[in-house]
Amino acid sequence: MTPNEFREHGHALIDWIATYRETIEERAVSRSIKPGSIRAALPKAPPRQAESVCDIMADFDSILLPGVMHWQHPSFFGFFPSNVELSSVLGDLLSTGLGMVGISWEASPALTELEETCVDWMRQMLGLGPAWRGAIQESASASTLIAIVCARERYYGRTYPLGGGRQPAEPGVVYTSARAHSSVNKTAMIAGFGVEHIRIVPTQPGGSLDTKILRAMIEEDIARGARPAAIVATTGATADTAMDDIDAVAEVAQEWGVWLHVDAAMGGAAMLLPEYRPGWEGIERADSIVVSPNKWLGAAFDSSLMFVRDHQHLIKVMGTNPSYLRTPTDGQVTQLRDWSIPTGRRFRALKLWFLIREQGVDGLSRRIRRDLANARRLAQLVEAEPEWRVLNNITLQTVCVRHEPPGVSGADLDEHTRAWVQALNESGKAYLTAAQVDGAWMARVSIGVLGTQWHHIEALWADMRSHAGQHAARLALAA
Repeated sequence: MTPNEFREHGHALIDWIATYRETIEERAVSRSIKPGSIRAALPKAPPRQAESVCDIMADFDSILLPGVMHWQHPSFFGFFPSNVELSSVLGDLLSTGLGMVGISWEASPALTELEETCVDWMRQMLGLGPAWRGAIQESASASTLIAIVCARERYYGRTYPLGGGRQPAEPGVVYTSARAHSSVNKTAMIAGFGVEHIRIVPTQPGGSLDTKILRAMIEEDIARGARPAAIVATTGATADTAMDDIDAVAEVAQEWGVWLHVDAAMGGAAMLLPEYRPGWEGIERADSIVVSPNKWLGAAFDSSLMFVRDHQHLIKVMGTNPSYLRTPTDGQVTQLRDWSIPTGRRFRALKLWFLIREQGVDGLSRRIRRDLANARRLAQLVEAEPEWRVLNNITLQTVCVRHEPPGVSGADLDEHTRAWVQALNESGKAYLTAAQVDGAWMARVSIGVLGTQWHHIEALWADMRSHAGQHAARLALAA
């Protein structure tokens, strides 16, 4: 493709995206798609001859677009927000168009130094102290993996690799909350701890990790010949946005010299607001933190920031210095390949740079406050309605609810919850996710898409009551 051809098709694609965003409310949030139907509509073999971009886009519209979940739709309330401000899209497009790979500072000084700058801007926006340094990682899960590996290497004195994956006489143990993201277990196993050395700590009412039980579990493990290596705390748990008491967890971590990683992938965005920072009091005593601007803030995925207090330890663990990447500037500059698992990286800071500059800290803060206020407002409506319950503390922007018809309980109530949520999703008017907390199913209303205003939430609440009421009526007839 020539630059002139790119210009022509690129203008058309930008127009398509702009129109898509302008008209997104006219679409169903999602459609019911039969598994395998999209693949069946695609050619089984690659084309031998070149095809036009117009034909490619026509197939996108007819084959792929019907199978797209519209995450930017203002009636999308599932999972967590994955906002993409259009200013961030421009930064991402520019990064892709430049086509550079950041394998060293010399490969593109601007890539490295803009990333350092944007990460430090975020540090200041979150109210973190100057000791913290960080880099942009692919995801929160990748950040947690790096943190767990750093914890392992500190625990074993960087001798673990010499053992070929074998646990030493006093194996290290990883502790996390029952509310923590599933990636914690996964990354701990990848890091070599083994499922038998992962402890799931029960939570207190409200969902925060119970530090008294944590202490008891550590003491029990020590008595059995193991020792604590890492604790992962959470600020904004996936199911219900529960917030661990970071200060209390940090007290335990410091008592035994344990690496403390804080998963603030979602909840970290709220820390732009000074009034919310008591929610992670004690954060300065953590060893590593992950915050994901590609969730609530509006940076295009992938954009997760991992901060560490001891960046020299991180570099010792993750560093690599092959001869073909050595340059005269080694020792004078940051080599971001030493801060993450991949050697190369995209110019990811551009999308964060565009976002922060185009929105400003005040603009981002206003939107976060809007979503937090709307969540509290929805919770008040739910609590005022008979047969409906709010099941979580409204610490962030997610409201967890359950419709409880008279005489329906246990497994029947779980089935009722999942059924009316599924029916609502299949209507295409909105999208929710259901999840389990303490063994019981609930509906999660995750507020925070860029375009979501209060009237969208009012419409959702009406649809929730309608679908739940219809299913409850069918249950009563069946009884």
